[in-house]
Amino acid sequence: MEDDTAERFEEQLAAPSRAKGGGRARGGGSARGGGVKGRDVDLSRALSKLLRHQAASAGITLDNEGYAPLDRVLQYGPIRALKPTFSEIQTAVRESDKQRFAMKPNPATNSTLDESSTDPADWLIRANQGHSIKVDSSSLLTPLALPLPDGTQPPGTLPVPPTVIHGTYLAFWPRIVDAGGLHPMGRNHVHCSTGLPEDAAAGVVSGMRRDAEVLIYLDVEGSLRNGEQAGGIKWWMSDNGVVLTEGDAQGLVPVALFKEVVGRTQGVGLLWKDGEKVRDLPSGLHIKTPLGKGQAGRGGGRGRGK
Repeated sequence: MEDDTAERFEEQLAAPSRAKGGGRARGGGSARGGGVKGRDVDLSRALSKLLRHQAASAGITLDNEGYAPLDRVLQYGPIRALKPTFSEIQTAVRESDKQRFAMKPNPATNSTLDESSTDPADWLIRANQGHSIKVDSSSLLTPLALPLPDGTQPPGTLPVPPTVIHGTYLAFWPRIVDAGGLHPMGRNHVHCSTGLPEDAAAGVVSGMRRDAEVLIYLDVEGSLRNGEQAGGIKWWMSDNGVVLTEGDAQGLVPVALFKEVVGRTQGVGLLWKDGEKVRDLPSGLHIKTPLGKGQAGRGGGRGRGK
């Protein structure tokens, strides 16, 4: 399952190497030169696991915008074991490298919406995207839409970004072609970026793995313009700038919407253009399968391209 496997792979890459006998970084701050470390990584992972995937099984009900009461979140076993302070939770939200989380005052307990409160009961927290548990896309996300005939943007919508890219891996590309396109797999949505990971200066913070080997440029404008003829696919934007879609009625983003597919490693080059295949993966590639279920801690399996 592409998205779940890739997420585990990214977490392995993000995790700091810990020498034997070495301690973990303490507190909520980021270490210089490379994102969060140690304890902060553990807290971010635990928050993601709960808010994206396990809220229901933990007895926590998300509201229609995907928020959970922070005091309840702090009782979730893996989070409770870390004993985070309120300040550490704030730091995890504020300094997440991909802006994964959001917090807001809880109107049920914080009637004045006092943002200076440090009482967890006065706050709500959510994951901005990446859910496998069901959430209402229309409440959690902002729809993308084409301009109206007079050139104005429909109320409550955002314009389609100039670039929408789904990043994946050489190991997954043949499966995507065989499936006829992209599926959300273990999540609710296919995740896309509005640029490359190195485009942080242009505001790109999330939506693609840093080490993505294959870039799938998607024709979102064409999808919206053709409406039902293109499967009636809806497109959304999360608060942290990720473009998301559930796909068509079958949960598919079809290859017809692949404007261009480019391999960015090992000289692979152009694979797909305007919804049509240009070439298969070249032979002799060194393909590293991302870490996934049953592979964690083993460095990942390796295979050869066709």
